[in-house]
Amino acid sequence: MLTENTTHRPNPKTTASIAGHPLHPMLIPFPVAFLVATFVCDLLFWNTGNTGWSTASLYLLGAALVMAALAAVAGLTDFLGDKRIRNLSAAWHHMIGNVVVVLLSLWNWYRRYEAGDAAVLPTGLLISLLVVLILLYTGWRGWEMVYRHRVGVSDPTT
Repeated sequence: MLTENTTHRPNPKTTASIAGHPLHPMLIPFPVAFLVATFVCDLLFWNTGNTGWSTASLYLLGAALVMAALAAVAGLTDFLGDKRIRNLSAAWHHMIGNVVVVLLSLWNWYRRYEAGDAAVLPTGLLISLLVVLILLYTGWRGWEMVYRHRVGVSDPTT
């Protein structure tokens, strides 16, 4: 809370926004949900052997990659747009971890596209699990930027 004796320095701003609303947090739920759903479909394929689940995971991976590209453009724009964001270790961990997620997911998608159902067990399932675990970490670091460092948060004027 601001007091009369406190000088207020504005929070780090997000560069990619519409009407003051940051784009990156609007876009990230899509690839995250698609990648978690990919893991769930892989588990269901492993449990049932129903090839519909492996097909679903291929499409979910594709959709995740498209939406991750959009979220990455917005996130990189924010990262490059304010030096204070680049000075946060959380921002670097978030970005590098999510690049790893995208590269793993791209490899996972390509393997499935080329080899079909055979690419799911065990390697595709393990990659999906690893991606979800990395997402838990990068999500933690992303929310740390918002809640601890107030990146993109508009404080009310006093």
